[in-house]
Amino acid sequence: MGLTRKGLLRPLSAAVAMAATTVLVAGAAAAPVDVDPVEVAPAPGAAAPAPRADLSHHGYVSLWGDHIAIRIRSENRGPSDVTASTVRVRFSAPLAASQELPYGCLRGGKATVLCETGGLRSAGGARQTALDLTLAGSPDEVVVRLDTVWSGGARDTDRTNDVHEVLAPATGDAYAF
Repeated sequence: MGLTRKGLLRPLSAAVAMAATTVLVAGAAAAPVDVDPVEVAPAPGAAAPAPRADLSHHGYVSLWGDHIAIRIRSENRGPSDVTASTVRVRFSAPLAASQELPYGCLRGGKATVLCETGGLRSAGGARQTALDLTLAGSPDEVVVRLDTVWSGGARDTDRTNDVHEVLAPATGDAYAF
């Protein structure tokens, strides 16, 4: 089992954020707190609310010598379909300058790779991404950070299952996230 550490900061729901910034005037009626503003019909001429989805990424990381392998299973638990999404994988050690990346992936910096997952249907099948990379050196361990950077315009209110941080010692063992 891998050593994972999830982010301590989580986004506030829109209802909580609105309630936290609401100023009441004496004698004014307060809006109901339990109303989810995403479900309220937009005002005429206003943009429709973003669809909601729940993207998740799980898999494992394995490090040995200067090689690191990552297997990612991306899926959408709904309720809306996602037309496209992008997962970002960041490393605490720089990657070798020359890399052969799979189709749909590109370098995002010295220690970052971005991979598109394609469309993800609500409660549909998962997409697999396999990265076999070479590091610039042979570190004793690497921290891998994985998150969604594009969700096709859908709003994901549960980021706990698509943001991961994994410590991968250079043992060749698979560390899960």
